[in-house]
Amino acid sequence: MLQGKKIILGVTGSIAAYKSAQLIRLLVKEGVEVKVIMTTLAKEFITPLTLATLAKSPVLVDFFDPTNGDWNSHVDLGLWADAYLIAPATANTIGQMASGIADNLLLTTYLSAKCPVIIAPAMDLDMFAHPAMQRNLETLKSIGNLIVEPSFGELASGLEGKGRMEEPEKIVRYLDDYFTDKPLNGKKILITAGPTYEKIDPVRFVGNYSTGKMGFALAEVCAKQGADVCLIAGPVQLKTIHPNIERVDVESAKEMYGEVMNRFYGMDGAILCAAVADFTPIEEAQTKLKRETDNLILELVPTQDIAASVGEMKTDSQFLVGFALETNNEEANAIGKMERKNFDFIVLNSLQDKQAGFGYDTNKISILHRSGSKTDFALKSKHDVAEDIIDEIIKLIEL
Repeated sequence: MLQGKKIILGVTGSIAAYKSAQLIRLLVKEGVEVKVIMTTLAKEFITPLTLATLAKSPVLVDFFDPTNGDWNSHVDLGLWADAYLIAPATANTIGQMASGIADNLLLTTYLSAKCPVIIAPAMDLDMFAHPAMQRNLETLKSIGNLIVEPSFGELASGLEGKGRMEEPEKIVRYLDDYFTDKPLNGKKILITAGPTYEKIDPVRFVGNYSTGKMGFALAEVCAKQGADVCLIAGPVQLKTIHPNIERVDVESAKEMYGEVMNRFYGMDGAILCAAVADFTPIEEAQTKLKRETDNLILELVPTQDIAASVGEMKTDSQFLVGFALETNNEEANAIGKMERKNFDFIVLNSLQDKQAGFGYDTNKISILHRSGSKTDFALKSKHDVAEDIIDEIIKLIEL
């Protein structure tokens, strides 16, 4: 959603100014036209030449160019931009903004801006926690400014605490989210992702090859579209980034069943993407099983059927989407599962398709509806596949 946007980046005198270079690079990569305004002190931390090269545009510092008298109009800048991002924003600049002080180009442009203003503070932890700073931030919020909260970590002082400017990748995500239409705004969606591990003994388990990438992509897209997401994740090596995602980590099918059953009542719908084990050992050994014979007989019993239970609970005001990963008779098996589990539609994967299914960053799906309609999609990244699935859910909600 950032493609074609015009963004002013204000850079103030903070050690975090080094992050501005990466921030510009990421914005330009997203198709953003960037103009940079620096304070005089900011030039002590990073050179205008570096930022101008990355932005592909001259950096502005003063009200006019002393060599030829060219005027840098703060009014024109304020009218040009779709957003004004000040990152890093020092305590001094934040205080001046809150007081309406305009003694440099960055601040006069702020007071002239007709666009959203996003502020990414950067300072030591005690400065950030100071009542005067918190008052200034509240003042800026009260007049419509948006604050990208600093992160917790190691600071230039050598201390650790809240005050680090948020990482450039997250700031770009914040901007992208801001400009994205949010058709799922206010919706609460439960998503399951990843495998489950069914313990045999303290060191072994029955599991599958699911990485959780598809479910996590769905969670990110839902959150980006405005939904509050509860992501119930099996054991995976993935991180969640979006603040609208509440993550609940589980290990076994029993644990996932309990979390889903406890939370589904309050949801507008659910996407059951997890590869939940169908069977679990009838008994878990409390000590490691030793190799005493050539053969080991492992007795398994069915796990609780999460999809079927949720399908029985589902009301007319809730939607339910499931997944089917098949190796043969794909469409017939998927339709049968959709009917048995009371899904509104089902997403079909086939292990016959190359680079689809477990472990890949790509996927190839078909969506089958209870009406009998079927839509086939090309091989795409799992993020793009997630967008296709969420688009289908939005259509379902709007019916």
